[in-house]
Amino acid sequence: MAKVTFEKAQRWYPGADSPAVPGIDLEIADGEFMVLVGPSGCGKSTTLRMLAGLEDVNEGHIYIGDRDVTHIPPKDRDIAMVFQNYALYPHMSVADNMAFALKMAKVPKDEQKKRVAEAARILGLEEYLERKPKALSGGQRQRVAMGRAIVRQPQVFCMDEPLSNLDAKMRVQTRTDIAKLQADLGVTTVYVTHDQVEAMTMGDRVAVMSKGHLMQVDSPLRLYDKPVNLFVAGFIGSPQMNLLEGTASNGQVQIGKYTVPVDPTASKRMNGRVTVGVRPENWRIVNAGEGLPVSVTVVEELGADNFVYGTSDVEGLPANVIIRAPGRGTLHKGEVLHVTTDPHHVHVFDTESGERLSE
Repeated sequence: MAKVTFEKAQRWYPGADSPAVPGIDLEIADGEFMVLVGPSGCGKSTTLRMLAGLEDVNEGHIYIGDRDVTHIPPKDRDIAMVFQNYALYPHMSVADNMAFALKMAKVPKDEQKKRVAEAARILGLEEYLERKPKALSGGQRQRVAMGRAIVRQPQVFCMDEPLSNLDAKMRVQTRTDIAKLQADLGVTTVYVTHDQVEAMTMGDRVAVMSKGHLMQVDSPLRLYDKPVNLFVAGFIGSPQMNLLEGTASNGQVQIGKYTVPVDPTASKRMNGRVTVGVRPENWRIVNAGEGLPVSVTVVEELGADNFVYGTSDVEGLPANVIIRAPGRGTLHKGEVLHVTTDPHHVHVFDTESGERLSE
């Protein structure tokens, strides 16, 4: 096992006006599960592929342990890659697919069989070893791809959106399997996804990327509770945080006639145009005439909870205000709710720079 270090690693594609990854600095601890997350085109897959040796590094360095692997061929980096599309050989059995890399490395046959049997046991594939990939479900094929990575006993796992081809139920099950497997094996893992729910539930730490830059690298809960800027605040959370523009003066934020209750730690730094953020679960429904008026347009009934989407005629509000409410309630389309929140649940950002103002 080994730590992974990016030192100002840059990838600039020929003919492009700017680099896809301008120069990333990131250290991943030995045995850590690091998730790279962000919207399409943010540079997360490029970063992973630089680590795997599938993309050239134009400037900077990448280390696995103390070894500089920046210009070493992929086969010599001691990494194992798990792809989105499984990349299994259709004419080979599960056992042969899992053993293929060992066969190419001229590992003795007895050792091949031993490692394949152990990986199959860990992944629950023992009864499928003689089947061809076409006889397996999507989730089983992904486990075979995982098994092929495990048998190599690499220093680093690189996983590029491995769950995106699975249905919703299978995704939940497989992400739990991968997280448990990584914890049991203790192999340093770099995992790329555009799904922030996957990122929050799987990673020891999560690196949020935008336009090739790292916005914030932190534990999932720190990202949720203390986003450092507007991008992270709007990206992390499902449904996303309500971001409302207002005017700050004398330690208060005004949105129309509604005064947002703001924590005193933020009020010292506020002036002029600010954006306040409130998670859907942090709204409280209050009596008519109090708080922020919201006209209900959609109620998503999920059983334990409802997500209420509404609009308000207050200047500065976005198209939707999202409220999480107890399930099996009496909220209906067309109603007007009044909501407020508590000061310690309000995130305050500078509208122009996006910088967090709350402590």
